[in-house]
Amino acid sequence: MASSTKGKKRVQFTFNTTPGATVAVAGAFNGWDPASHPLSDRAGTGQFSRAVFLPKGTYEYRFVVNGRWCEDPQGAGRKPNAFGGFNSVLVVA
Repeated sequence: MASSTKGKKRVQFTFNTTPGATVAVAGAFNGWDPASHPLSDRAGTGQFSRAVFLPKGTYEYRFVVNGRWCEDPQGAGRKPNAFGGFNSVLVVA
């Protein structure tokens, strides 16, 4: 079953790292499940990306790079999390 994009905004997640890495985004919008939103590096240059359609709201998220959870280095906001680190914050208007 395909999900509807009506009323949702296209959000582009990008992360730069070593070509051949495994990169995913996990957050409040997908139950913090990195397996549900892997990013791809189509050009093989290390620039991983994925578009996600999200309704208006504020979402906390993190990238998972080769199994390691990390903040978005390009993220505009961040919030402390329960693990002593920070989650990135995305506002979809």
